[in-house]
Amino acid sequence: MQKLLFNDRDSFRAQALFLGKKINLKTLENYICLATMPVMVTVGEQGGAVLFDYGAVVLFNLEPVEKVDFLTKLSSKVSDAFANPETEEVEIKLKLAESERVKEGKIFLQDFSVERLQIVADILAKSVVLSHYETSLATVFDQIEPFAASLQSEHRSSRQSRELLRQLGTTLLVQHKIVGRVEIIDKPELLWESPQLENLYLRLEDEYEIRERHHALERKLDLISQTAQTVLEFMQHSSSQRVEWYVVILIVVEILLSLYDIIFKG
Repeated sequence: MQKLLFNDRDSFRAQALFLGKKINLKTLENYICLATMPVMVTVGEQGGAVLFDYGAVVLFNLEPVEKVDFLTKLSSKVSDAFANPETEEVEIKLKLAESERVKEGKIFLQDFSVERLQIVADILAKSVVLSHYETSLATVFDQIEPFAASLQSEHRSSRQSRELLRQLGTTLLVQHKIVGRVEIIDKPELLWESPQLENLYLRLEDEYEIRERHHALERKLDLISQTAQTVLEFMQHSSSQRVEWYVVILIVVEILLSLYDIIFKG
């Protein structure tokens, strides 16, 4: 038997936020738990929240004051919180006779069951995570082109090379996060218990272009990885060339000293 929420309403607002790198769900207290996989709790008078350990939270039907109070209390459980969290909002409407879908920027559901809202939360959470990393990678991409051009210059700074490699290394951690922890393209475990909701999940996944955006990120990550490898190889080549010149100079000096001894002391 599915538990229904917001029985006195036919619509409400949902907001997803990517708060930080991790939320410690084990220390969550003073909330009534409505479900797990993912965790859903009651918030305020008539609201709820779905929390993900990878740092995202989705709020349903919260008044502004209730939202601020909840996020303030939750902040102590967020690790490496972002200064400006990525957010996304949508209106959820009840439409009994229509198929469940996204239309005109609104999500239409046949009922406001806990399971359906968990599915909605899963998609919205993945969407804000993708938005966060799309913005991060765009910044790195802006730096790749001028650096690639500088490889042909003789006035290149090794400090610039090391700095870019540091930034590229940080960016490559994105792949571990979105694949290993967030599992962007994996279906939620909830569908094993509620297979009838798979069509809803697939429609939302398609509407928010989760797979397409994930593949686009992967292509960018591959390009960044190739750039990093090229830079490393170039730096190693430049370093080996310098060593070779040092050896040549030492040999020339040794020959000159030998000639000096032969000519002037011989």
